[in-house]
Amino acid sequence: MIDLDIDGGLAVVTVDRPEARNAISRATMDELEKVLDAVDTSGAHALAITGGGDRAFISGGDLKELARIRTKEGAVDMALRMRGLCDRIAAFRGPVIAAINGHALGGGAEVAVAADIRVAADDIRIGFTQAMLAIMPGWGGAERLAAVVGRGRALMLAGSGAVVDAAEAARLGLVDKVLPRTEFDAGWRALAKSLAHHPAAETKRVMSGTVGPREAAEAFGDLWVSDAHWAEVDKVLNRLRDK
Repeated sequence: MIDLDIDGGLAVVTVDRPEARNAISRATMDELEKVLDAVDTSGAHALAITGGGDRAFISGGDLKELARIRTKEGAVDMALRMRGLCDRIAAFRGPVIAAINGHALGGGAEVAVAADIRVAADDIRIGFTQAMLAIMPGWGGAERLAAVVGRGRALMLAGSGAVVDAAEAARLGLVDKVLPRTEFDAGWRALAKSLAHHPAAETKRVMSGTVGPREAAEAFGDLWVSDAHWAEVDKVLNRLRDK
C-alpha cells in the first residue's frame, strides 16, 4: 500500500507494507506510478518519500515475488519499470526528500538516492546489498550513487554490498542530515515544508546544469517581479522602519 498526503505545498508518499518491510513488488510499482501521477497534478512544490513504521524505509525488491522472474527479458523489464519510477522521482519539479525512517537496503537505497536530499534517523542502516545476491543495482542506483558520493566510494559501497550506519553514511556524503529518533519525524517534515515553495523548485532547476546563464537570470527575474517577493520585501522594510 502506498499513501499520499498533500500538506500545503508538500506531497508525502509513504510506502506502507509492514508485512513485507515495505518491499517493492510489481503491484507496488503500479501503485507508485498512480501516486506519482497524482503528485504531478497536485501543484505540490516539494516531494517527500518515506516508509511506514520505524523498521524499514524500503527493504528493496520483494524477493518472494520477484524471485519468480527467471529470464533475462523478465529481469530487464522489471529493472526498467522501477528505474523509470525512480527517474520520475528524481525529475520531480521541486526538491525531493527521502525521509529514511528505517533501514534502506538494496532497492531501498536506490530509491533513497533518487531523492535530492536524504534525512535519516540516527539508528538506521543503509546499503546497496545487491552484491550479496550476486547482482548489481538495477534501478539506476549505481549511477546516482556515484553522482552523490563519487565514483570510488560508490564502487566500494555497491561493489561490496557494505551496509553502513547513519553516522558513516553522513561521513561519506550518502546522507545529508541525521536526526535523533525522537526528533526524526518532526525534523524531516519541518525541513521538507521549508522547501515546499516555488523558489526552491526554481533553484533545483537552475542547479540541474541544463540551464544557461541567461535562463537562470530570467528565472531570477520572474521571481523578482512576483507578488510573493514584494510581499516579503514589504515585511522587511516595515520592520526596518519600526526600529
